[in-house]
Amino acid sequence: MDGLAGVQKMHRAPTPRVGGIALFSGVFAGWLLGATEPSALLGVILVAGLPAFVFGLAEDITKRVSVSARLAATMASGLIGCALTGVALTGVDVPFLDLLMGNIVVGVAVTVFAVAGIANAVNIIDGFNGLASGFVALALAGITALALLVGDIALGVASLTISAAIAGFWLMNWPFGKIFLGDGGSYFAGFALAWVSVLLVERNANVTAFAALLICIHPVTEVLFSIFRRRMSRSSPGAPDARHLHTLIMRRIVSPKLRRIYEEDPDLVFRIQNPVTGLLTASMSVPPVLLSLLVWDQPAYAAISCVGFALGYITLYARLVCFRWCSPVTFLFIKPKRIILGR
Repeated sequence: MDGLAGVQKMHRAPTPRVGGIALFSGVFAGWLLGATEPSALLGVILVAGLPAFVFGLAEDITKRVSVSARLAATMASGLIGCALTGVALTGVDVPFLDLLMGNIVVGVAVTVFAVAGIANAVNIIDGFNGLASGFVALALAGITALALLVGDIALGVASLTISAAIAGFWLMNWPFGKIFLGDGGSYFAGFALAWVSVLLVERNANVTAFAALLICIHPVTEVLFSIFRRRMSRSSPGAPDARHLHTLIMRRIVSPKLRRIYEEDPDLVFRIQNPVTGLLTASMSVPPVLLSLLVWDQPAYAAISCVGFALGYITLYARLVCFRWCSPVTFLFIKPKRIILGR
């Protein structure tokens, strides 16, 4: 059960946090019952994703698995995926980096780093009902659409299968959090999303890596910005806190508006602020997913889109912290104490 103690806890009753078992089982069913080629892709995801899933589930059950051990497990999952398939990123449409990635060791290292980064990013945004699962389901739907657009039917079916499995979990998690994804679920979902993104780029040479990054831009920006602000405040990059974007959205947008609407029923506000925030924040991923369908074969436009959405994230964060609109450059480099103090 997920207890109530902790700066990131937003629920009011102890809740099972082993939803990852359901997600893994759903993907397993897809592998067992699916067509040959999609099942082969799902089989790799199930086997390679085991370290991420098992170490995350162990943390869900024991609360004793360190952040570094879970990070190592997600990296191991990426490495196993490369070993089983012989697939690794050979280019990311950045000229000087593409030259280095011609070396298989560099390519595998970049792939492992990217896969572990996405897996941990999904875990970081798992803070409200329907948020992480909603994002991953939407992102995988975007991967599915791109795969079908370029004629990669097998990858499209595999991606859709995983999206459907996590959508099934979402129906039990949103709105009232009957069960939580947990670390096992969030790490496995993040790994699965990362691996199908790698496959999309490597199996289809005309798909730019920036299109896959654009689909995942919300959690990627979240984790990079979280590391930055924690370093600014001299705290551990892996330490939990209550200053993620989704938490600020709840405290400074959703909760005040709900209190004005239901001013005579504070208990109702408390019950619905969590799912409203989860749905609102997850829906922020819809624009980049849709835009990726337009710029999937145009590296420059896709890269500009990634930068634009990342700056938009920081601008919104600055607005919630400073209570006024300001430049993201000013926020990050001229008045960095606002990040440390949270105001």
